[in-house]
Amino acid sequence: MYVPQEQSVANEAAPAAPRRPYRLTRRPEERVRVLGGTMDLVRPEEVFHFVTGKLEARQSAIVANHNLHSLYLIGKDHQIGEFYKEADLIEVDSVPLIFWARLVGRASRRFHRCTYLDWRDDFWSLAVEKNWKVFFVGGAPGVADKAIARIHEDYPAARIASHHGYFDVTQGSSENTAVVEAIKAYQPDIVLVGMGMPRQEVWTLENHKVYGPAVTFTVGGAFDYEAGVQLAAPRWMGPMGMEWLFRLMNDPQRLFSRYCVEPWSLVGPACRDVTRALSRRLTEGDPRAAEAARWEQMRARNEAAR
Repeated sequence: MYVPQEQSVANEAAPAAPRRPYRLTRRPEERVRVLGGTMDLVRPEEVFHFVTGKLEARQSAIVANHNLHSLYLIGKDHQIGEFYKEADLIEVDSVPLIFWARLVGRASRRFHRCTYLDWRDDFWSLAVEKNWKVFFVGGAPGVADKAIARIHEDYPAARIASHHGYFDVTQGSSENTAVVEAIKAYQPDIVLVGMGMPRQEVWTLENHKVYGPAVTFTVGGAFDYEAGVQLAAPRWMGPMGMEWLFRLMNDPQRLFSRYCVEPWSLVGPACRDVTRALSRRLTEGDPRAAEAARWEQMRARNEAAR
């Protein structure tokens, strides 16, 4: 797997040290297991570097994301578990999850949150620069057209095709075959799948190898937000970990169970996280002290290289 080069995991209050663009080998603490799921602590720019490397090598890849809902689904649907095993890079799409990972000794920071709304402008700027062809599948009929028009207001040169998500996704069905053939004919570099969890993950798992070398992102309601069908939370709420509350207040009937019931199923994995964290502290010492030591070593190397 192609992965980024070394970067600092320093205290957030510390000044940013010069860092190499990307790692060639993964540090053990970058890929972590929290609340029963495996995920990558990467910044958006590292995600796009990974994507660029895959496309230049003409290789397929899946970029998934984890939040509390997906961690709940892993325990309910074996196909979701298989999807995350197949994913090449797993972003963290949940500030509460990042906070929890930090609490149990992982080197997570707010800047490790990666969501479409956070990296939207960086993505479309890069897509235009690289002349990537993007295919979006998802949303109700007509939603993608509105979303594409909105994107073209900001990025007129963006190359985008789409198909709505209201079709029979059963393997071998005529509708699913037609959608996959449309994607193959377009020959996209990027496929954005926005059909909501767990439908988009299962569809990606079953179809991503069929439509040729492309990087597939699961993006949920991204194009609903672009089209104005759903109201996005103010961006300041994201880093504060309060975006879920905004969504719950706007759609309580649909989201009450997700935000107020499902998290209780993660109490067992949370207890195991705490047990492992205490065990590491006893055997390895304070992980934050080790992190500070790594920061000092990196700063010393950077100063010596000047």
